[in-house]
Amino acid sequence: MNNFLNNCNVLVTGGAGFVGSHLVEKLLSQGAKVFVFDFKPNQEGYFKTSGLLKKVALIDADLRNFDEVKKAIMVNKIDYIYHMAAQALVGEAFLNPLETFQSNVMGTVNILEAARLSLGVKGVFVASSDKAYGKDCINVKEDQKVFGDHPYDASKAAADMIARTYFKTYGLPVVVARFGNIFGPGDVNLSRIVPGTMTEIIRNGELEIRSDGKFRRDYLYVKDVAEGYIKMAENLENIKGEAFNFSSGLNLSVIEMVEKIGKIVGKPCEYKIVNQQKNEIPVQSLNFEKAEKILKWKADADFEKSIKETFDWYKNYFKKG
Repeated sequence: MNNFLNNCNVLVTGGAGFVGSHLVEKLLSQGAKVFVFDFKPNQEGYFKTSGLLKKVALIDADLRNFDEVKKAIMVNKIDYIYHMAAQALVGEAFLNPLETFQSNVMGTVNILEAARLSLGVKGVFVASSDKAYGKDCINVKEDQKVFGDHPYDASKAAADMIARTYFKTYGLPVVVARFGNIFGPGDVNLSRIVPGTMTEIIRNGELEIRSDGKFRRDYLYVKDVAEGYIKMAENLENIKGEAFNFSSGLNLSVIEMVEKIGKIVGKPCEYKIVNQQKNEIPVQSLNFEKAEKILKWKADADFEKSIKETFDWYKNYFKKG
């Protein structure tokens, strides 16, 4: 099953983003011909700093425009689609719900409908989130119903349901991936806890923790995420219409994560509790036995080594800036 995607035309929406760029890198190592559907990439993000721009076909288009999506899939004779593109920040979703629903829900519909109309698409892999489970998300399994009562959570739950609907109704070969908090080199959304913590350590600043610091999340290294997506493609024939949780089992509070990072990199992060966060889910953890059993996937990355690799990337990032 090695290099299952060799010589396949693979479209990655949001492929110039944080997780998408690591997936693109993994796909290229598999011998895939990669097409990236994205707006103009961040000049200093992982997509460009790793030289991926020169190795893929970049399609500058709007996911919310169905005609552009359909054209990209059909003209390039796409075999597989990894749908990663989304408005990915909870706070931004609270401030701009319309844009969030347009991107996360209708953008997903556009991908699925265009894939349905294109007879050449063999599989669609949709990035969901632990947020799709809503507030009832402790050691949660995939058969629990998805739910959301705030813009970001609801947008992910809706996209998740719609993706599986396209399999149930039209037989479109869709698989959904649900991840916890992903960290690693190249995340330039510095409002997130890992890049935010590393930023303040490097700058000798003070981190503002938006919550009370007790919110708990699963943390997963981005390269393990990319491997999970490859495993889904390799096992596609047996998992169509399914959803999978992916996690390392490392569940930490915000404060625990901040303090662990400081200890690993040898310099504590100064922080203060602001406690002004809105619409956040207090505790989340994912049961990932299904991925281990069916996909033969597990999170292999060593946590300490992963933190060091990530910190080294940010030191270089700010040195250039």
